[in-house]
Amino acid sequence: MAKLQDLLAKKAELDKQIEDTRRQEKADAIAQVRALMAEHGLAAADLSARNKPAAKGSTGRKVAPKYRDPATGDTWSGRGLQPRWLRAALSGGRKLADFAL
Repeated sequence: MAKLQDLLAKKAELDKQIEDTRRQEKADAIAQVRALMAEHGLAAADLSARNKPAAKGSTGRKVAPKYRDPATGDTWSGRGLQPRWLRAALSGGRKLADFAL
């Protein structure tokens, strides 16, 4: 059976090898990325998500309401989660068409 000190020394050596390998693989990956960026004429700013063109229709415009609560005047566009007032009315037996504008 190996002694504790021998095992700890092996562990320390393995930890050092792991760290050295990790450092080398990271440096290799960075070199590959830099080579690809140079090959394609890219800069770090080209990688930013801000530079992506916005998808058509994703400008964050408000949507007209489709449903209204006659008691309170609250509205819902039909997108996203149903509001509490509508869920309560629907569970009470009313139909979604009852609230359509």
